[in-house]
Amino acid sequence: MKEVNEMLKRERIIEILKETGVLQDGHFLLSSGRHAGKYLQCAQVLQYPSYASELAEGIARLWSDQKIDVVIGPAIGGIVVSYAVGQALGCRAIFAERREGRMTLRRNFKLNPAERVLIVEDVVTTGGSVQEVINLLEEERINVIGISSIIDRSGGKASFNYPFKPLLTLNIESYPADDCPLCKKGIPFTKPGSR
Repeated sequence: MKEVNEMLKRERIIEILKETGVLQDGHFLLSSGRHAGKYLQCAQVLQYPSYASELAEGIARLWSDQKIDVVIGPAIGGIVVSYAVGQALGCRAIFAERREGRMTLRRNFKLNPAERVLIVEDVVTTGGSVQEVINLLEEERINVIGISSIIDRSGGKASFNYPFKPLLTLNIESYPADDCPLCKKGIPFTKPGSR
């Protein structure tokens, strides 16, 4: 891991996201039905181990003074991120996944209350998946130290009862389909996404 005072610069993060096709400009129909002029597909960056490592080291530096024992991420977006951040911190990395609509630990993953746990995610939009992991860990009385993500696309609106340190905060404006300025300009839309 690089020196702690070498924080990953915003410009470098954006450069990585653009180079890997994460940050896209255009006219997009989102899974919510809203429209936007920008779209994020964070999985794109995670297919490149060198970039994933660079971003994970950036997250690790944010928590380097906290003695993290375990990094956990919600499946699917947080799996690669948790592994990469765990590697950067030199600690164990696991993931939580939904079973019957509820976030759980499976595959014999176990945590104990003495462990200091960091929750990570690729992108936080509403914070719903992260909150599900928080709820799971709180039920088990696990020591949650904080939360990180590569991108906070909530524009700083996601709120948790623990410190939240994203690498990059973006405010991506979206519009109701019936009042979209991009539609009014006649720009055709595309429907990206993982669903």
